[in-house]
Amino acid sequence: GAVFTPGLGIVPSVPWPASAGWSQPGREGLVFPYKSPRREPGDSASFDVPSSMLNGLAQPALVARPGRGIVPPPPQGRTAEAMESLQDLDVEYRRRFARVADYRESVWRILVADCFQRYVPADGAVLDLGSGWGEFIRNVRAARRVAMDLNPEMPGRVGPGIEAILHDCSQPWPLEDDALDTVFTSNFFEHLPDKDALRRTVREAWRCLKPGGRLVCMGPNIDVVQGAYWHFWDHFLPLTDSSLCELLGMSGFGVERSIRRFLPYTMSQGFRPPPFLVRLYVRCPLAWRLLGKQFLVVARKLPAAARARAA
Repeated sequence: GAVFTPGLGIVPSVPWPASAGWSQPGREGLVFPYKSPRREPGDSASFDVPSSMLNGLAQPALVARPGRGIVPPPPQGRTAEAMESLQDLDVEYRRRFARVADYRESVWRILVADCFQRYVPADGAVLDLGSGWGEFIRNVRAARRVAMDLNPEMPGRVGPGIEAILHDCSQPWPLEDDALDTVFTSNFFEHLPDKDALRRTVREAWRCLKPGGRLVCMGPNIDVVQGAYWHFWDHFLPLTDSSLCELLGMSGFGVERSIRRFLPYTMSQGFRPPPFLVRLYVRCPLAWRLLGKQFLVVARKLPAAARARAA
């Protein structure tokens, strides 16, 4: 069969993992992430929204719920023809990451503990933007954890206790203003189709972050990676730390930290160092200068008045 996917159009459906309790897309109504007293056991972060409440809402998202199914909105924005290279996103993830899934999990456990947990309050709310199979969001500590991606396998992969949102990030997010303490994204912005999509995504991050909340971005630096940047079929948007910092500065963020060389380029190809070497690497900034090919940018949301002055 096929399902409508936000921003992509008609996309072939895939089997939902029965072991995780997910059902095929159904017709119960749109499901949004929200705290509600009318929740079922094990489903503390979503509730059904009647159609009468959706007037004027431009782009509802898909939120998968155990045992219930999802209903997508009509496609908007980019057409299926324009984005056909993303229609097999779930297949692409499996081909690229399935054989190294355990290794990636062990590496992300180290990265979160040694590098990224400091940016996420344990009693706060964090969004993993472009979460993939959820290696970051599973390992970070936070009172509220949210994962957003277009991969239809994501809800069955991220694990329990995590809100799973299937959504085009360049469209308005189904999250309230000032709802998040941290937005984290790794190796995702290069998959967006163009700079306009990135600009809209960054604006949504600003809207949903609390004042002073952080946007933490990691990704391949084309200034360092050069031609190898295009070795992945789904890389569209070339970025450097400098170009991203410029966009963030124009979008209401103040850059706290910008590292041109941080992690090596990829974990899915080539040499895979054992976890103890990964831990040594992230604790030795001198090694970053030699082997790092990804940037790390950390920025804070400025108050609206400061944002207006920056504009």
